[in-house]
Amino acid sequence: MSSRGGYGGAGRGRGGRRSDQTQEQSTAPASWPQLQTSGGRGGVVSGGRGRGNAGRGNTPVVTEDRKAPADVVPSVIGATDVASSSSVREKPKVSESESVSSLSRELAEKVQITPASSKAVINPPRPGLGQAGKKVLIRANHFLVQVADRDLFHYDVSITPEVISKKVNRDVMKTLVDNFKESHLANKSPAYDGRKSLYTAGPLPFESKDFVVDLKDKNVAGGSSRRERQFKVAIKLASRPDLYQLQQFLRQRQRDAPYDTIQVLDVVLRDLPSQKYVTIGRSFFDPSLGKRGELADGVEYWSGYFQSLRLTQMGLSLNIDVSARSFYEPILVTEFISKYLNLRDFNRPLTDSDRVKVKKALKGIRVELGQFEYARSAKISGISNCPMSQLSFTLEDNSRKTVVQYFAEKYNYRVRFPSLPAIQSGSDSKPAYLPMELCRIAEGQRYTKKLNERQITAMLRATCQRPKEREDLIKDMVKKNNYNNIDLVSKEFGMSVTDQLASVEARVLPPPVLKYHESGKEKMVNPRLGQWNMINKKMVNGARVASWTCVSFSTRIDRGLPQEFCKQLMAMCVSKGMQVNPQPVIPFISSTPQRIEETLRDIHTRAPDLQLLIIILPDLTGSYGKIKRICETELGIVSQCCQPNNVRKLGIQYMENVSLKMNVKAGGRNTVLDDAIRRRIPLISDRPTIIMGADVTHPQPGEDSSPSIAAVVASMDWPEITKYRALVSAQTHREEIIQDLYKLVQDPQRGLVHSGLIREHLIAFRRATGQKPHRIVFFRDGVSEGQFSQVLLHELHAIHKATNSLEEGYLPPVTFVVVQKRHHTRLFPAQHGNRDTTDKSGNIQPGTVVDTKICHPSEFDFYLNSHAGIQGTSRPAHYHVLYDQNGFTADQMQMLTNNLCYTFARCTRSVSIVPPAYYAHLAAFRARYYMESEMSDGGSSRSRNTTTSTATVVAHLPAVKDNVKDVMFYC
Repeated sequence: MSSRGGYGGAGRGRGGRRSDQTQEQSTAPASWPQLQTSGGRGGVVSGGRGRGNAGRGNTPVVTEDRKAPADVVPSVIGATDVASSSSVREKPKVSESESVSSLSRELAEKVQITPASSKAVINPPRPGLGQAGKKVLIRANHFLVQVADRDLFHYDVSITPEVISKKVNRDVMKTLVDNFKESHLANKSPAYDGRKSLYTAGPLPFESKDFVVDLKDKNVAGGSSRRERQFKVAIKLASRPDLYQLQQFLRQRQRDAPYDTIQVLDVVLRDLPSQKYVTIGRSFFDPSLGKRGELADGVEYWSGYFQSLRLTQMGLSLNIDVSARSFYEPILVTEFISKYLNLRDFNRPLTDSDRVKVKKALKGIRVELGQFEYARSAKISGISNCPMSQLSFTLEDNSRKTVVQYFAEKYNYRVRFPSLPAIQSGSDSKPAYLPMELCRIAEGQRYTKKLNERQITAMLRATCQRPKEREDLIKDMVKKNNYNNIDLVSKEFGMSVTDQLASVEARVLPPPVLKYHESGKEKMVNPRLGQWNMINKKMVNGARVASWTCVSFSTRIDRGLPQEFCKQLMAMCVSKGMQVNPQPVIPFISSTPQRIEETLRDIHTRAPDLQLLIIILPDLTGSYGKIKRICETELGIVSQCCQPNNVRKLGIQYMENVSLKMNVKAGGRNTVLDDAIRRRIPLISDRPTIIMGADVTHPQPGEDSSPSIAAVVASMDWPEITKYRALVSAQTHREEIIQDLYKLVQDPQRGLVHSGLIREHLIAFRRATGQKPHRIVFFRDGVSEGQFSQVLLHELHAIHKATNSLEEGYLPPVTFVVVQKRHHTRLFPAQHGNRDTTDKSGNIQPGTVVDTKICHPSEFDFYLNSHAGIQGTSRPAHYHVLYDQNGFTADQMQMLTNNLCYTFARCTRSVSIVPPAYYAHLAAFRARYYMESEMSDGGSSRSRNTTTSTATVVAHLPAVKDNVKDVMFYC
């Protein structure tokens, strides 16, 4: 391998890694490298991954492994006698001949860190409010809620026989209240959550009581046993939530949030809409709430709204946002199949593959039959294996009839499409068969599968709203809900909701200065409104690509086009500062989509040291995952895939974007923060700091066996913090906590062996920089509020175990920050159309940060809109600092986060979430490609047919080759 992964790049780097050092790094023993700290970056032992001159002039190289300050707070997790990072001790050097197994056993004996209890880690208080930036006034979709003083009571509800459906439970309780309100409930109107809890303002005249409720079905099927059903309901006093505790918490006189009280008030506000609308999570949907439209393939969207009661600095806040979700169209099953398969002729039987697709698409859907003397509904459990004309069953008199004959004789109905399979309801042992043409999909059923690209495009087109339009829709929704005129809300529980959006003081943080190479006409750039371009600029560290070639799997582009495309692409790379061999190492190759694996293996055989392979994808989607899996996990090839449509256009902007990706995949840097070069980033630049990003991606809805994929990325180039190495791991289906951060496994030969994603990153960091991290900043994506404490305890504990396993007493201070994008807070300019306070899309400006009013009453969180809007309403990222041993101030954390958003390698725009978290998401998504071959080239949707077994996948997630792992292959 020549210089891929060498971080000096283009021969400009100081102490750039030689080609013979790549293999050394990948084969070194997996223990804490005992490097000469006096060598610093570019020292003798580390090889130095030179930073390149990066325009630093005479900035000195760090030549000593500086100690952490004496005032660093020691870890709260672990034994009390271990040293903090303020007294990190160097262990005696271990000779290479020393047994690795004995070292592992020694470390294993010393690492005896026990998990902290849930109370050992308390989320840090807000360290004051941020002051940096220009002050602006904005609005947020939070509505102040006032609560009168009431005595709240919580009752347990038990309904027998037990029912899964919340709707049926609500019907039972509504009937109970209607029947017994005056006689047994002291004229009180309770709020019910649809499950086990009932809440009242004031006590009921009993502590425990049983009721009998007769519930009549609205649609009773003739001959069906589901006529009038009788339920036994037991109501028993459970607790007394206290509004005083809520007041004390909001005044910051009490540490623990009274979530039981919040739950009562939340259920009260949701009681009426839960009865009127289709409820999905915290959202409500109904055709009456807004637009409704077709999305394609038998799927439509409904408008609705989200609501959640939140604890904020301004008091109780109701967060309300407009929303849209996909539902099955209420159409005949035959019409659904026609749209789903694009099928018009029902006179021929379905093919086996189409029948399997239809079965998977229809299973679990509820259908209605209204053509006869009674209404009947059924749930689809499957479809028959043969056409209805051939499907027979045994009647009670032991005679056999086909489904077609049965409907003709019993209902005098002639089946129109006897070639189609029959709908099966009931169990396999007692099936009931129904003609598809008579079954209408019941209205209001959520479509839970992943939308395909066509449906996503239609959904975005239908629901994309500019900020002013979205704000108006939210205000209209609040007025339509009319909370203050709902008796249960206003009269019974004494609550009121304002109809005005919260007015919030925010600040617009200044964008960072970005450094480009000295040889370009523009050496520095000051981004404006979150954007800049590469005109007159050169990459700060252009990679050197000595060996590359191109293969085309497209059969529809002209024969000479790949050569012309690569010629122009390489010229673009050179113009932006890369050093590229003008000639491919082997001649261009054209192949067919059927010979992908064979062709890639042939290229690897002919050019085993290939640094970069440009791949023109097949014309039809579905091969991207297979290509990446073969290249990155089997052959060790770093690849750049290009869509044939983009290749045809020979667009300058497209090639510029591709060149940015190619540079980081070849080990270069596109740009760095000027403050990083000048060592001016607080709590980052003063001593070696590793910044990590972590994410877990889960399988698409409907896949109940595929594993979840965890990814952790870590910066490898302190002090620049632009290059991130990625590691991935498969884990149990839908497990949110990352399981492989630290592992202690029993090896038959070596005994107890320490491993895990954190440990491997720390070792790689020391190899790359010559120094061990003195600080860890950990950005964790994808965690919901309900999982904060659980994820923090487990993952922080794993980080501490990983560091201490490398060296006794090595516990660098950790800052643990959760990044949330899936929330419903939206920020709007105070004056729409004001060019001084908005960007081109009408959104608030990039860099707008909020840490007042709508944020947590006491904890360290903030909303940051770090990107420029393109279409629709921008969604700010929510950052919540769950643990902070490094002592960041509000300004330091907010500025660091915003500045990092300008270092994303793939574009010349600031991005919406901090790049380490973004990269972790990309890496996790890439790993899913390795195991699911039938995925679209766009990366936004997967095949409907993808199924995998947990046992197989978790055990066999392919490992990324070492030479690929060392560069940003996932970009």
